[in-house]
Amino acid sequence: MSSSASSVVNGGISFWYAHDGLPAVREPLAGDASADVVIVGGGYTGLWTAYYLKKAAPFLRVTVLEQKFCGYGASGRNGGWLYNGVAGRDRYAALHGREAAVRLQQAMNETVDEVVAVTRAEGIDADLHKGGVLEVATTPAQLARLRAFHEHELSYGEKDRELYGAGATRERIRVVDAVGSTWTPHGARLHPVKLVKGLAAAVEALGVEIYESTPVTEIRPKHAVTPYGTVRAPYVLRCTEGFTANLKGQRRTWLPMNSSMIATAPLTEEQWESVGWSGLETLGDMAHAYMYAQRTADGRIALGGRGVPYRFGSRTDNDGRTQAATVEALREILVRFFPSLAGVAVEHAWSGVLGVPRDWCATVTLDRSTGLGWAGGYVGSGVATTNLAARTLRDLVQLDSGQAGRTDLTELPWVNHKVRKWEPEPLRWLGVQGMYATYRAADQRERLHPSTTSSRLAQVADRVAGRH
Repeated sequence: MSSSASSVVNGGISFWYAHDGLPAVREPLAGDASADVVIVGGGYTGLWTAYYLKKAAPFLRVTVLEQKFCGYGASGRNGGWLYNGVAGRDRYAALHGREAAVRLQQAMNETVDEVVAVTRAEGIDADLHKGGVLEVATTPAQLARLRAFHEHELSYGEKDRELYGAGATRERIRVVDAVGSTWTPHGARLHPVKLVKGLAAAVEALGVEIYESTPVTEIRPKHAVTPYGTVRAPYVLRCTEGFTANLKGQRRTWLPMNSSMIATAPLTEEQWESVGWSGLETLGDMAHAYMYAQRTADGRIALGGRGVPYRFGSRTDNDGRTQAATVEALREILVRFFPSLAGVAVEHAWSGVLGVPRDWCATVTLDRSTGLGWAGGYVGSGVATTNLAARTLRDLVQLDSGQAGRTDLTELPWVNHKVRKWEPEPLRWLGVQGMYATYRAADQRERLHPSTTSSRLAQVADRVAGRH
């Protein structure tokens, strides 16, 4: 190993902030206030919602309350995958019919281009490159899953997806032992912090009031309560994703799942030549405990996966600090994929939390009897899904207030979907720890004992997770 654990910048929120710099923090709320819409949470969901509400109805008084600063949570720590995945699609197909789920998938495909268009229109330089998403298989069992996944995606109307064998995969990227891959054009790489900073600035320019260092301790109809005062509004929208458990009464609503990342030092031209990856696709795999990666604009590899998946009591971290064992495990994935990079230093490691509902389904809701709304539960697919969720929240608010009628978005199957709460402790801690330990064991078994059949251990973990 070329770099000791002590040489890795660990935490500090994320590499993206180390790279782009921390923002100047805006002023906190100064006392009681009123608005037409108050949004709790200054991440992608909250900022996109504020953006689309003000674009649709400039007269609306929109206030955003953020406990730290905009992008402090998952929006500033994610892998920069702007792609068309949406959590819960198969369940929505089962509940509402295949056609409804196909409409949801089509809306997600279009969302990737919507984000690209808005960044251009608003002059946001987020290092965005639409190279699509490439997902590789490195074992016979992964290849079987990959082929089934490819066919499954085609069945949801994704006709422009491509399937590659080992040779064609090597032409795109030189992942050792890759036996096949699938590629969709509906994906892009971006710099998460550049996007969230640009979006916050665009929202402020539209006249939205953003108050930072202002934690919301309780949400109730027409009230968002903070230590500095209460904001009253007909609509209170909760956009807190992995930090939802911190709110009064929300401890078991969405589980804050940890995901961890590393970023290498910039690679040399010779090292990139050994890796390939000239198309700048985002990269994933078909492991049960999957990885995700991107080639950054400044020539690094940023790679992530599940480390310590969950903290007892739904606790969230403060600064993204990551255990040394997790950093080493992610580095091992990097070197297993690209042995020629064994000597490349890992310069940064960090972690963040994503929101996981009990049924693993992303949702958008507006309770018309109370004016309370929320969106989230993206299960790691939030960079694009937040945009679709925000436009859906906009349409729901406009429908409820009489400003507009029903739209294609208000009829999507994830609208007003109800989810039961997670189990109390220690059951949810034991369940999540056991689930990911079983997934990792399944991956290990598939590497050591090649077979075209997925490990039965993964089926056990799926049942524990409630995914099937």
